[in-house]
Amino acid sequence: MNPVKTFLKKHLSRDEVFLSILLLVTPLTAFYLMQFAYSGGLPWEYSLNVLLANYLCIGVVHFTLCAVTNYIVVCSILTHILCCIWGIANHYVSLFRGTPILPWDFTALGTAAAVADSYQFSLNIPMAISILLIAAMIFLLRKKLKTGRFRPSKNRLRLRVTYLCAILLCAYPVLQPNALGYLGIETDVWDQSKSYSQDGALAVFLRNTQFMSVEEPKDSSEENLNRIVSGVTDHTPAVSTDTRPNIVAIMNESWADFEDFGNLSLSESVTDYIDSLDNCIQGHSYTSVFGAGTSASEFEFLTGNSMAFLPSGSIPYQQYVLEPTASLASLLKENGYRTLAIHPGERTSWQRNQAYPLLGFDQFKCVEDMDVPLTEEHGYVSDQSSFNQIIYEFEHKSPEERLFLFNVTIQNHGSYTVENYPAEVTLTDEPGKYPMAEQYLTLANKSDEAFQLLVDYFSHQDEPIIILMFGDHQPSVEQEFLDKAYGVTQDNMTMEQYMDKYKTPFLIWANYDLPDDQIPTSSLNFLGQYLLSYAGIEASTYENYLTDFQQKLPAMTFVGYVDANGKAYSHLETNDYTSMIEDYRTFAYDNLFGGQTRHAQYYQAP
Repeated sequence: MNPVKTFLKKHLSRDEVFLSILLLVTPLTAFYLMQFAYSGGLPWEYSLNVLLANYLCIGVVHFTLCAVTNYIVVCSILTHILCCIWGIANHYVSLFRGTPILPWDFTALGTAAAVADSYQFSLNIPMAISILLIAAMIFLLRKKLKTGRFRPSKNRLRLRVTYLCAILLCAYPVLQPNALGYLGIETDVWDQSKSYSQDGALAVFLRNTQFMSVEEPKDSSEENLNRIVSGVTDHTPAVSTDTRPNIVAIMNESWADFEDFGNLSLSESVTDYIDSLDNCIQGHSYTSVFGAGTSASEFEFLTGNSMAFLPSGSIPYQQYVLEPTASLASLLKENGYRTLAIHPGERTSWQRNQAYPLLGFDQFKCVEDMDVPLTEEHGYVSDQSSFNQIIYEFEHKSPEERLFLFNVTIQNHGSYTVENYPAEVTLTDEPGKYPMAEQYLTLANKSDEAFQLLVDYFSHQDEPIIILMFGDHQPSVEQEFLDKAYGVTQDNMTMEQYMDKYKTPFLIWANYDLPDDQIPTSSLNFLGQYLLSYAGIEASTYENYLTDFQQKLPAMTFVGYVDANGKAYSHLETNDYTSMIEDYRTFAYDNLFGGQTRHAQYYQAP
């Protein structure tokens, strides 16, 4: 007789053989179910390395459950359910914002819940099949739900040791995610969805945890920082410092300029009024996020720091702005401005209520605090209401007071699937083919109309005012529409074309004369320097450093950077700009993480 069969017959009953197989195979089948629910992935699409890595990650949960309860059947069903839920959740998050669930997202559950009602959830075929498979599994194993455990044995110690060994074996890559790299599990910071699909939604998630700590510059010493500062030029503002205008910065939710690519034919332009403005400086700036991640764009604009120096998908307001941090608000406050932030959403979204005071804002108004009648567009407070609040604040301040107002709009927020919302702007060659895009374009057109009312009002005011409006990121709409707008599919993009996914418009308008300047390219972390210069405000040493930096690299984002000739580069390459970027990293690190040793004088008003 076969010695293996003899051993099994002597030491294990038929039920225990079944339970042993179920115990060992569950992490594998649960992985297949997770990937199928997430992206429709099929078993033969994954390499042995990917299978092993995800087996270990799922196994540590499964074997722990089994060790605690010893109910193998129940634990197997529960493991499959958890993996299915994880796959489905990542699918929806990836669909709505362009990236799946990242480790830092668990600090933003409140923000996610606040906007969840605006999205439509529907099961696709892989999800429905996954749920049916779990139902079938429960049905087939229903008789073993109560009895599906290893029988009490005189040698319980052997069973416990077996469970413990399995847990320890699986736990190592979970506790040390870098070890997953030895199995070929890598994370693509530019295409997380693809990484989750190819290498496993759980293994890549754990791999991302290695980026939760911020990389310290190679040389963050005081001597090195002084060397960097010694080369900074003092820049004279572009207008007279006697002007001292009121300053309004508007970060317009999902404001993009798809018409700029020249590949769309629309029933009407969504920037008619803005394009007609006189005394207006217009251009495009690059962002570090696509489809979502508004607070990252706020952080870059207000602080001048770049997301390029922070982990993929991180949320600075919740992770790093934990003590007073230098920003445009703090600088203008030192210049005698009252600083006010307005966001017509929930107070705790992205923990703005905690971050704004640390950034130097005297006051923060959310939707509950707004003083004007509120109207909505597709379920969000309209831009017209946001801009009316700006006017209200101006009318209720004293003439002697100078105001810096930072307004984050919310009208154009995704998703763009509200039923019966009229599409007033359509594609003339393919009307109705891209309903999400047409709903978005309709909203963008309403932003243009609302901005006209704002400019008309301030055009007739005697007090000087300057207004900067910029987009925080492009919207997440149909990929086919984006391919059409860009004129190229993502798989065939050059680095310059890939950077264009992160390009949004900006404009600077004032009711006093502005220089006849052109700013063809920038990025959000540099826009503040232009605003200060055209407002006649003396910059800090750090702001002057950023002005110097952008003369060679006018755009710098998490995705990459662009030189003065318009050539785009990835952060993965080493070139003549590498040492210059490392200096920027050093300065930004001192600004954000300097703590008690931070060189505060470099970030203060002169």
